[in-house]
Amino acid sequence: MVVVVWVAEGVWEAAVDAAKTYAPSDAEVVLLHVISEDVEEIMRGAFAGLVGRRRPVPPQVDRSAVEAAEELLAAAARRLNRPARLHSRRGRVEREVVTASASADLLILSRDGDRSRLGPHSIGPVSRFIVDHAACPLLLVWPGQSPPTSALPPPAP
Repeated sequence: MVVVVWVAEGVWEAAVDAAKTYAPSDAEVVLLHVISEDVEEIMRGAFAGLVGRRRPVPPQVDRSAVEAAEELLAAAARRLNRPARLHSRRGRVEREVVTASASADLLILSRDGDRSRLGPHSIGPVSRFIVDHAACPLLLVWPGQSPPTSALPPPAP
């Protein structure tokens, strides 16, 4: 069994904890992080605005994004505390995670939207795309304590 855990900034701890709890002991766990192409474009645009459009982005800017991803994956591996394969990708986050789900038996991800109430807004746009398009079963977890059922939105009139 292959379990892919999406390591997303701000909510990754809950996904890793769910893998510790629900992934069978003999499962291959893959910790996946995606460097967003949006972030790369923002870095390029910011650098070009500061020093002129004709200069390339220096390699250290890209290297810092890679190093941050490596540090995040290393922290996730320490928290998981069992053997895991660390995998980093680049591109549109939602599409890269869905592509990785094609080779998985289970995908684990955390809610990344409004955590104050239950409902569709508790899942951000990237996670919504992943939930709608995942190529395997998935486990969607709350980062932290889930809101009480009293936080359900009122029924439609």
